[in-house]
Amino acid sequence: MSAKTIIEYLAKNKGIDVQINGDRPHDIQIHNPAFYKRVLMNYSLGVGEGYMDGDWSCQDLEGMLRRTLESFVKSENVSILTSIQNRLFNMQTAFKSKKAIQKHYDVGNDLYQAMLDPYMQYSCGYWKDASTLEEAQLAKMDLICRKLRLEKGLKVLDIGCGFGGLMRYMKDTYEVEVVGITLSVEQQKLANERFGIDTIFLKDYRELSKSDPNSFDRIVSTGMFEHVGYKNYPAFFKAARHVIKDDGIFLLQTVGGNVSVTRPDDWVDKYLFAGGMTPSITQLGKVWEGSWVMEDWHNFGPSHSKTLNAWDKRTKEFFKTTDRYPVRFQRMWEFYLLGCKVNFDLRTLQLWQMLLTPNGFKGGLDRVG
Repeated sequence: MSAKTIIEYLAKNKGIDVQINGDRPHDIQIHNPAFYKRVLMNYSLGVGEGYMDGDWSCQDLEGMLRRTLESFVKSENVSILTSIQNRLFNMQTAFKSKKAIQKHYDVGNDLYQAMLDPYMQYSCGYWKDASTLEEAQLAKMDLICRKLRLEKGLKVLDIGCGFGGLMRYMKDTYEVEVVGITLSVEQQKLANERFGIDTIFLKDYRELSKSDPNSFDRIVSTGMFEHVGYKNYPAFFKAARHVIKDDGIFLLQTVGGNVSVTRPDDWVDKYLFAGGMTPSITQLGKVWEGSWVMEDWHNFGPSHSKTLNAWDKRTKEFFKTTDRYPVRFQRMWEFYLLGCKVNFDLRTLQLWQMLLTPNGFKGGLDRVG
């Protein structure tokens, strides 16, 4: 039985409404017969790399991914070696984390400037009352600040501060003192050049445990926790607890999953976020038990679909203006953004904002939305 026949049988058995060399926009067109073997060897890598290499194409990539992800359930024997590695070893050590961050976030500030809003927010916007990416990101930053109950003079730490846009917004709007940490040299550089932020330090979050205790009134972290890895969740929250004051407030924004995972997706791990994985409610709850009080948990996952859609459109327009990024990279970026968008549309991925306090806020914290 040929690899093609096996793939066609599996697709039909799973009820995947995508035909090989069909005439519908969401049907895939195969240009290299070797593609079938690549998929059988490793579904995630085979499909992703196959698209990047031009082994297959599709007029409606988003429609194809939606129909496939709705129906397909990965086999348990895919990438057994990767699964074993992640269970036995810490794949997000300080050294590996630095390399992973630099690989993704140092790819080119010109790309991020074209893709993102003026505040360079590389995390989900808040689209409740927004109609543009700029409005959604301003609404997200405003929401974060109101949840943190920012007041003039407070000292705020941004863990994984990105390009510094949120720090600039907090500083200008609330006159707070802001400090950020990142592992990306390019993010630190742009934050200084674009936003005039010179209080961002190249530091791993684990180093916070060696800093002065109880030194921050507020802590915020948006879009960084996905890089931490489940083995390091305790270390992350221990470091945050070390530097926050007893009456402080910590806001964590992260992509979350419906099930607990202990290994990354193979394609995402190789090309985008090395060692990255999404936490589950169970994993977070176990880490917080006895150490943090959950004040609020806000899920606005559908907003991320709109954010990713905006990023995809802006990126495609940008690629038309430059020859710096090869076609293979462009196809990889498209597959990344649309693949994530579909997962948020299908609600297999969530976007959480969680408000934590060390001992419980006196009198409680009213919901801010």
